[in-house]
Amino acid sequence: SNPAFPPGPYQPQTYPVPYHTSIVGGFYPSRSLIITGTIPHGADQFHVNLKWGEHIAFHLNPRFSEKTIVRNSQLNHCWGPEERGLPSGMPLSCGQSFTIWILCDAHCFKVAVNGQHQFEYNHRVPNLQQIDRLEVEGDVILTCVQV
Repeated sequence: SNPAFPPGPYQPQTYPVPYHTSIVGGFYPSRSLIITGTIPHGADQFHVNLKWGEHIAFHLNPRFSEKTIVRNSQLNHCWGPEERGLPSGMPLSCGQSFTIWILCDAHCFKVAVNGQHQFEYNHRVPNLQQIDRLEVEGDVILTCVQV
């Protein structure tokens, strides 16, 4: 047992990582998801995937050594062009808790971190409602996922 956390109701709830869950009804404009967690010290990277079948409609990949959040899609086992620009700089850092909010808009996913809008990612798949799975994997402690 971990002496840093007394047993009982004080234990913070965490989700197992890798974390996979289904998105009932798929994605569509106005739908959003919220991921809350903490980045452990010494973390290298983690990723959030919005998927259907073997396809990744939206890959969100914070990389701490590169101080950026890489965005991409993998369709038919092929990655597309990466998007890396962060107008406000890297909003995530090791040892810090965070909230990532992904809002599905008609033309793009809008992503905010800790309440601050970071970037938009234009949809690369025509049918958003086929997106039916969320995956979170890598160096991250998940405390809440709201789909």
